[in-house]
Amino acid sequence: MSLQTLVVRTAEGTEERSPIFPHTPELVWGLLMFGVIFLVVWKVAWPRLEGIVTARQDAIEGGMERAEKAEAEAAAAKKKYEEQLGDARAEAAHIREKAKEQGAQIIAEMREQANVEANRITETAHKQIEAERQQAMVQLRGEVGQISTALASKIVGESLDDEARQRGIVDRFLADLDSGAITPEKLGAGNEGR
Repeated sequence: MSLQTLVVRTAEGTEERSPIFPHTPELVWGLLMFGVIFLVVWKVAWPRLEGIVTARQDAIEGGMERAEKAEAEAAAAKKKYEEQLGDARAEAAHIREKAKEQGAQIIAEMREQANVEANRITETAHKQIEAERQQAMVQLRGEVGQISTALASKIVGESLDDEARQRGIVDRFLADLDSGAITPEKLGAGNEGR
């Protein structure tokens, strides 16, 4: 298309320019202003926009790096926590086992002490019973001696108050009774014959 086709002829015979095609001075001024604006944007606004975009990109990347670093620290902290928790559980199990062992040992010691004490009490009781038995035997011998001396004195018709004699008779009688030479049946039969 040429410049001439852009000129429209009117019915009156005058030529008019097409409204699409600007006037030459407007075109020159428009191109000049476009160049100035382009130069200002290229020299001033574009570096600033680039700086803002770069800063924003760095902030995003830095945020991502910080997030990754925080995530790694959290994972390390979690791992450390789990290790400490495992150690604590192991230590608690060890303490429980140790307490069980100590409890069993204490129970065994208490049983041993109870057995020793029971044996001591039993032994003391046996000694006391033996002492009381000996005392009863001595007392019984004395009473049997007195009774037998009085009985023998009545039978013999003679006084047997001599203590040495009494003892000999009583000891012989008790020895015969212990050995089985004299039984209650023989003793009763001997008295019946008299």
